[in-house]
Amino acid sequence: MNIGVVCYPTYGGSGVVATELGKALGQKGHKIHFISYDQPARLDFFNENLFYHEVSVSKYPLFRYPPYEIALASKIVDIVQFANLDLLHVHYAIPHAAAAIMARNILLKRGIYIPVVTTLHGTDITLVGKDPTYEPVVTYSINESDAVTTVSESLKRETKEHFPIENDITVIPNFIDFERFSKTPKEHFKLAIAPNGEHIVIHTSNFRKVKRVEDVLKVFHLIRKEVPAKLLLVGDGPERFNMETLCRKLDLFDSVTFLGKQDAVEEILSVGDLFLMTSETESFGLAALEAMACEVPVISTNTGGLPELNINGVSGFTSDLGDVKDMAKNALSILQGNLKLFKLQAYNHARKFDIETIMPAYENLYFKTIETAAKRKRT
Repeated sequence: MNIGVVCYPTYGGSGVVATELGKALGQKGHKIHFISYDQPARLDFFNENLFYHEVSVSKYPLFRYPPYEIALASKIVDIVQFANLDLLHVHYAIPHAAAAIMARNILLKRGIYIPVVTTLHGTDITLVGKDPTYEPVVTYSINESDAVTTVSESLKRETKEHFPIENDITVIPNFIDFERFSKTPKEHFKLAIAPNGEHIVIHTSNFRKVKRVEDVLKVFHLIRKEVPAKLLLVGDGPERFNMETLCRKLDLFDSVTFLGKQDAVEEILSVGDLFLMTSETESFGLAALEAMACEVPVISTNTGGLPELNINGVSGFTSDLGDVKDMAKNALSILQGNLKLFKLQAYNHARKFDIETIMPAYENLYFKTIETAAKRKRT
């Protein structure tokens, strides 16, 4: 198959999933054409079946904001014809699904029908999509897509609750490449972080309010009262200053290390004993899955799709939003109890989300969508 993949090129979950899926499909022999305003961050190796097409936006004094959606739709039209694409897989409703539907309608006038698969990842529905400014376009784009997927049952329910959706929605969970995340801990790094054998607790995110990163520090503060521990914070974002302020208030600076944005997050996760995810909502929780793949049990909230991923009492524990005392209690029950068992259980559960297990679901959906589009064209 020749597949066009439209995604954000950044480190966010949707961009990571889109890129990793495209890379895996390319290794299987499919030709994958990435279409975005920059080269995806995870598109970091050469393969004869992978292509990148940059969307450039011309700047005119007339435009207060560059018309990216129009430039994207025009680029899609060009690549569909130039590369003879069989299907478009767009990740994130805004603006990708809308631009893809616009491109499909233009191509239809030229006698070409390109089926569109739209994957909803979370904030495109739970945050941006609910904005009255965007809701009509989001609804139209989803209903006009040839196939729609979400990354969790929770996101599927929320989509149907808040939008008048006519299309069926297929749930295909996120995944990881175990060849990347099954890492042997680097003892020299672990020794540098925890020279006296302290437990290592980790949190990774973009430090936005929705991640409730101050709760991470509050939970860790309660953990450290009972056991020697160090906290590694991976990422950066608007809440960084507030986190540093709270660190000073709780007298945690000697036990907390801000590592900033990291490409090789698996190297850090491999030395961890516990992963904290205190988010207000997560459509899936890809960062938690990455931790589990590195044999790190997870303490998380029970919001959104997290209970589907983090099985309470198996891969870790879930707690109500904001209940830092319960999260700390659960964390200590692991650290002071059978940590080895929870590490093994977390890893075994994560194996269910191996890309080699999930990728066929996408392939089957692609073939079915292309076949349906072909029948429509014949009639």
